[in-house]
Amino acid sequence: MKIPSIAIKLVVLAAVVAAVVTGGMVLTSFDRTQGGEIAVVRNGGPFDNNRIRQIIEPASSRTYTGLFSQSHKYPAQQRFYTITSDAKRGDRTGVDVENDPTADGVEIGIEGTIYFTLNTDSKTLMAFDDKYGTRKYQGLDGQYRAAWDGDEGWSSFLDAIVRPVISNDLRQQIGDFRCAELQASCALVQSGAQQAANPSAAAAVFTGAAGRQNNVNIQKIQQAINTSLEDDLTATLGGTFITNVRFNLAKITLPVKVQNAIDDAQAEFAGVSKSQAKVAQAKAEAAANEQRQNGYLKCPACATIDTLKAIPPTVTTFAPGAGFAITPGR
Repeated sequence: MKIPSIAIKLVVLAAVVAAVVTGGMVLTSFDRTQGGEIAVVRNGGPFDNNRIRQIIEPASSRTYTGLFSQSHKYPAQQRFYTITSDAKRGDRTGVDVENDPTADGVEIGIEGTIYFTLNTDSKTLMAFDDKYGTRKYQGLDGQYRAAWDGDEGWSSFLDAIVRPVISNDLRQQIGDFRCAELQASCALVQSGAQQAANPSAAAAVFTGAAGRQNNVNIQKIQQAINTSLEDDLTATLGGTFITNVRFNLAKITLPVKVQNAIDDAQAEFAGVSKSQAKVAQAKAEAAANEQRQNGYLKCPACATIDTLKAIPPTVTTFAPGAGFAITPGR
């Protein structure tokens, strides 16, 4: 029996489609990692479970991962999370400053960077993927992404899970210090009346000693956070998923209104200092004149000599009293 040509064409077409599909499935069953990333591979497909199949180490060659498997790729090198007022540098979109109150109730801004590494131990990484790689996190743009979904997904994970721990540690440490202990200029607006009565005390705010003490206190905060943050992350995340944590406190800023008040106070104290300098200069000049007058009383001729020296060169005749005149010769 002769097979119709149309049937042959359909069989050939089906074979081609099957070959293309099979080839595509085979090609997508291989994966590899770049330098600085590690992959957790999960089973997939309609006839398989979703358990973890294998770990692909950083900078791997092309590796067979099975049909319909999914690779969750995470950073395998040191990463950092930056909190800053510079919209171009922070990990969050726009201005991002951590605002926390000091012991005396001044809300200050904190800028810094947290350096850390994701624990790439196989068992730990699989536990991390089970706990945090199987759900999605809302980013600042409103989109939900998995932690392994590129840089945006990783940042969304950090914002949702890690940032609250950082904020809590900063709040606790900042709350142990008064504003002036972290920013010397706070003293200018916190006891203005007392300083106005004693300008010299206010001037002490600008001395190097105050700045050095501020730096010491900032170092204490930084060291305390370096001591506690990794432990707090382990306790909060439920495992040693984040390691080698180091925090650098880069800058402390004041609220705009407080900073404006400080700027005004600094201008006022600068004016006071200028006036005090003028008073001191006047007193010195008065004392010098008094000493000079005493010398003239003892030496009248000296007074005459100094008077002659003080005559401007444009004066041609000097007649200080009746019967006395000096005219330079020609």
